[in-house]
Amino acid sequence: MLVKLEHVTKAYGDFKLDCSLSLKEGHITGLVGQNGAGKSTTFKAILGLLTPDSGSAWVFGKDSRKLTDEDRVKIGTVLSDSGFGGHLNIREAASIMDASYESFNKEGFLYQCREHNLPANKKIKEFSTGMKAKLKVLLAVSHEAALLILDEPTAGLDVVAREEILDMLRGYMEQEGRGILISSHISSDLEGLCDDIYMIQGGKIVLHEDTDVILSNYGLLKLEDRQYDTLDKDHILCVKKEGFGYSALTNERQYYQENYPSLIVERCGIDQVETMLIGGKRK
Repeated sequence: MLVKLEHVTKAYGDFKLDCSLSLKEGHITGLVGQNGAGKSTTFKAILGLLTPDSGSAWVFGKDSRKLTDEDRVKIGTVLSDSGFGGHLNIREAASIMDASYESFNKEGFLYQCREHNLPANKKIKEFSTGMKAKLKVLLAVSHEAALLILDEPTAGLDVVAREEILDMLRGYMEQEGRGILISSHISSDLEGLCDDIYMIQGGKIVLHEDTDVILSNYGLLKLEDRQYDTLDKDHILCVKKEGFGYSALTNERQYYQENYPSLIVERCGIDQVETMLIGGKRK
């Protein structure tokens, strides 16, 4: 197990995190939730950047606060406030990485920068948003890390730039023993990349499910009042009152399609599931 959190709690004023999750070797796990839901606090707990009030955070089988320098070089990160100063260029950044990480492949990194059209001698502050995002990911994967912690690595990018970054991550995972924990507000990125998804709301995990199960089994029922009243609700996860009646989230879409052929039953993606779990009333 690369990462394991067991009821990690951390209180900040009115907010309290109480999170349990795990990341297996060979897996890409997504963490989704609204701004302020607890994603960044969870990442900081994993990286040992905060002291939990209670619970345990394990990375590579060790307490995350007791990781050695040798352990930390096996972690690659992309955080919103991370990265090199804008006054540097890529060659200068590569020299710093070379001095900091014994496993850093300087020539390989510079080659990948050329392949992704990142100019080696241009100041980083002059890069576009997409160029800066690609550079952050290339730096994270450049020193043979076994674990990537990525907080919104594709935020603000166009579809072409996003796909380039996703391809980098797929290439990174071709080597055994690695894993990625990634957050994103772009559900289509996660649906095509992640093995499983955790949803966090108000500091608590409200859903953990394999991505394939969400896409194949979950559904959204559109119900008039009379339809809702007579519905078998055993497989309903949550409901939301609407102007036309009710929306209902199920993890057994086929059951309702087969047994209630007159109902409107729509396929669900991550966005729809998250919206219902946040705005609906759980059964």
